[in-house]
Amino acid sequence: MAVGPFQRFLDEQREPVFRFLVASVGREAAEDCFQETFLSALKAWPKLRKGSNERAWVMTIAHRKAMDHHRARVRRAVPVEDVPEVAVEDPPLADEETWTRVRALPPKMKAAVLLRYAGDLTHAEVAVALECSEEAARRSAHEGLKRLRAEMSAT
Repeated sequence: MAVGPFQRFLDEQREPVFRFLVASVGREAAEDCFQETFLSALKAWPKLRKGSNERAWVMTIAHRKAMDHHRARVRRAVPVEDVPEVAVEDPPLADEETWTRVRALPPKMKAAVLLRYAGDLTHAEVAVALECSEEAARRSAHEGLKRLRAEMSAT
C-alpha cells in the first residue's frame, strides 16, 4: 500500500510535535492538542507551498493549539461533586518540575524555550513559528533559560 505525502509528513513530525505538546500543556492534554494540530494541518495541507519548512509550519499550529488549550482551561469550569475514589495519574515525566517551571514562564519566553528544546526547532524555525525575527526568537529562548537557571539555582 502506497503512503501518501501527508502520511509521510505525519510519520516524520509525530514525535517532535507530541514531545513539544507534552512539555507545553502536560501529558493529559497533549493527546487532544496533538489530534487538533494534525486535523488542522490536514485541512491546510493542500494550501502549503512547495518547499515550505514543514516542521516550523506544524510547530506553529501546535503552538497555537497549546495556546488555545491554556486559554480554554482558564474559562473551563471544574466539577467538584463526583470525585473518583481512587485517583489515576500517569507516572510523572522525567524533569516534570523543570517543564512545570517552563510552562510558568512569560508567554514569549515559554514559547521560544518549548519550540527550541521540546520541539527541537532551530532559532530560525522558532522565529517562523512565532512570527518574529530570528534574533528575537534567540533572545526569548536565552532569557527564558536564564530565568529558569536562576529559579532552579535558588531552590
